[in-house]
Amino acid sequence: MNDTTNAAPAPAENPKASKRRRILSILAIVFVTAGVIWLLLQHFVLALREKTDDAYVAGNQVVITSQIAGTVTAVGVTNTTHVEAGQVLLQLDPTDAATALARAEAELGRAVRQVRQQQALSGQYDAAIAQRRLELKRAEIDLKNRAPLVADKAIAGEEVRHAQDAVAIARVSLDQALRQAAAAHALVDGASVQDNPVVLAARAQYRDAWVMARRNAIVAPVRGYVAQRNVQLGQRIAPGQPLMMVIPLDDLWIDANFKESQIANLRIGQSVTVRSDLYGSDAPFHGKVLGLAAGTGGAFSLLPAQNASGNWIKVVQRVPVKISLDKAELAAHPLRIGLSNTVTVDTHDRSGAVLASATEAPSIPSTDVFAADLAAAGTSADAVIARNLGKK
Repeated sequence: MNDTTNAAPAPAENPKASKRRRILSILAIVFVTAGVIWLLLQHFVLALREKTDDAYVAGNQVVITSQIAGTVTAVGVTNTTHVEAGQVLLQLDPTDAATALARAEAELGRAVRQVRQQQALSGQYDAAIAQRRLELKRAEIDLKNRAPLVADKAIAGEEVRHAQDAVAIARVSLDQALRQAAAAHALVDGASVQDNPVVLAARAQYRDAWVMARRNAIVAPVRGYVAQRNVQLGQRIAPGQPLMMVIPLDDLWIDANFKESQIANLRIGQSVTVRSDLYGSDAPFHGKVLGLAAGTGGAFSLLPAQNASGNWIKVVQRVPVKISLDKAELAAHPLRIGLSNTVTVDTHDRSGAVLASATEAPSIPSTDVFAADLAAAGTSADAVIARNLGKK
């Protein structure tokens, strides 16, 4: 009998277990790959970006006020009206200003005529000086001719004394004429009628009255849209009283409030992507970091936190960051002040400055709609002066 031992066949592998191992291996590879991709993304992309959704559209809110007191006689705009720079928004009753202008015109004309009169008087006093010189010369000749005759007793000594008195009186008269002429010339010498201080003062008063008369028309200093109009027809308004606002929607920016832990890598000039809640991702905006505020929002609030109190609780502070917007994108997709946005700053380039340099020229809003008033007032004053000078 042969003891033949045959090896038992290996058990077949369970197909389900093999499939499960393959799935787990694939999942492990996927998770590891995703983790590596996430780490790379975090290190090379996300770590170089700062993002906040505490961001809002801001812009200039030009408050319209009156420079003079008056009663509103016409209102030419309402809320949402588009206005151009220099367009009339309100009209005030012109009665008082017209009366003041007429009074100033009369005062200017009188000043011109008074200076002309003073010039004529100075010429009159100059002629009187020549007359007094002749009188003195004649008195001296009479005295010279009479003095030798006294020794010969041809004339009485009393006549010589009268001649001496005449010479003294002539000298006093000449001195008086010289002083009167000097006083007259002091008012008119060294300047023409137009440049005389009296005329210049009256001219300045006329220009003030002229400008005040034109300020009965309240104009828009900038191009934009009317908002917050609270003035009504017939209302009596005072200088400096807010009447409405004009919002230039073509000059907006973003005020993004970043946490204090996010601003370490922010620099002026860094690229920014803005997603507005109004348009979503369909119309992203692009801009630049213009500057960081000089303090946190809490430091400038109406009631700043008293952190020295005993019940202090640390709160993460936020710093406002001003961000520009592309003009072309803003024109294509208009925004409104106060709209919410999500802002992402690319901090890859950190070569820019943290604080604005003193040599940088900031973009300061300006207007020249009021400059024409003064020039036109001067032209009108010169016309009044010319009329009173006898010029056509």
